[in-house]
Amino acid sequence: METTIGVGLLGLGTVGCGVVKILQSPKGRNPLVSKINLKRVAIKNLQKKRNLSLDSSIFTDDPLKVVEDPSVQVVVEVMGGLEPARSLILRAISLGKSVVTANKAVIARYGEEIAEAAKNNGVYVLIEAAVGGGIPIIEPLKQSLGGNQIRKVSGIINGTTNYILSRMAKEGVSYQNVLEEAQKLGYAEADPAADVEGLDAADKIAILSSLAFGGSVSRSDISTTGINKLQSRDIEYASRLGYSIKLLAIAENLEDSENSGNSSIPLALWVEPTLVPTHHPLAGVNDVNNAILIEGDPIGEVMFYGPGAGAGPTASAVVADILNIAGISTLTTAKNGVDPLLSSASWRDCHLVNTNRIIQKNYLRLITKDSPGVIGQIGSLFGENNVSIQSIVQFDATNSQAEIVVITHKVNKGSMKDSLNKIQQLSEVKSLEAHLGCL
Repeated sequence: METTIGVGLLGLGTVGCGVVKILQSPKGRNPLVSKINLKRVAIKNLQKKRNLSLDSSIFTDDPLKVVEDPSVQVVVEVMGGLEPARSLILRAISLGKSVVTANKAVIARYGEEIAEAAKNNGVYVLIEAAVGGGIPIIEPLKQSLGGNQIRKVSGIINGTTNYILSRMAKEGVSYQNVLEEAQKLGYAEADPAADVEGLDAADKIAILSSLAFGGSVSRSDISTTGINKLQSRDIEYASRLGYSIKLLAIAENLEDSENSGNSSIPLALWVEPTLVPTHHPLAGVNDVNNAILIEGDPIGEVMFYGPGAGAGPTASAVVADILNIAGISTLTTAKNGVDPLLSSASWRDCHLVNTNRIIQKNYLRLITKDSPGVIGQIGSLFGENNVSIQSIVQFDATNSQAEIVVITHKVNKGSMKDSLNKIQQLSEVKSLEAHLGCL
């Protein structure tokens, strides 16, 4: 008799329905798809009509019944949120069941706890769908790139914000108008805070950092700035200067630049709107697409690109993880000690450096009086704090005031803050309207 694998599904929203549709149409797919048997499905509303060919007897509104069903060997969690998702994942693990999850919020905050539980119980927790939608990035970091010393991970890992920024750049539409359209199209939630304030991207870069650098980091300590306060004016000026603006999530190993003798690896992690030169590979990533750029030794630079959200791409990654588990006989590898979640989590101690030590170029937009010598005063104060200016341009002088746009060379955030504090004290400077990162 052919062996099948029983799957329990927690959640039947956009991604859950996408998973079901793949499982119900195995023709032309990997032969293992036909061996996956959907046993139980947890849903919120048992009365809701669904356009799926599923026997209603497998539905339950109690997710614990799915987890504890003896016919379920793999629990697929696509319900989202921190609780009860975390507790259900841990319960499944305690029962010796492998887990597939798309839940970046849970993994970013409780990944270490879940990984330890999985190792102790000899099961797998696979998370390909948690970062990058349909882009395969988790397994490449754990396996294909395992022989590299990863120096930096940077990317566009939130499709909603990338769609908004792309529309603003192409059409000159205001942030608020594009956000409303994105909500109507289903690209943005009714409460878009997790996306537009950078929280979703911070969850994802926390996960990628743990995989790339071999140690967990505190999610709450990641410096995070979203696009919700970005003005169309800055997108226009960036374009004039040869840049696109993208919400980038960046993780960088600063080990070579720190000689403190501390055995813990210093990491810089941050999320913020960033000016990207038009020739840079990330500049051409538009709409809801995502891209992740890995810099390592000896590979150099490699970029992973594709659809970062939606039912199809995310469900594709979920099913791929189920197939990985289905293709492993008796889960022997997990029981022999391979960490099934964050395969690098236990081999290094890492810490986040103070944000003042992050080194980057900067874009500034200042409103000043339109009077002689202002640019010279600004330049002098930057020089006193060892901030080198790449370019300084005056735009749109009207009504005795001017907009001055500055792009600096690379400098640490501490020196930049000191400079800006002094510049804003100048009587000629009315306000600092924008301060963004720049590649």
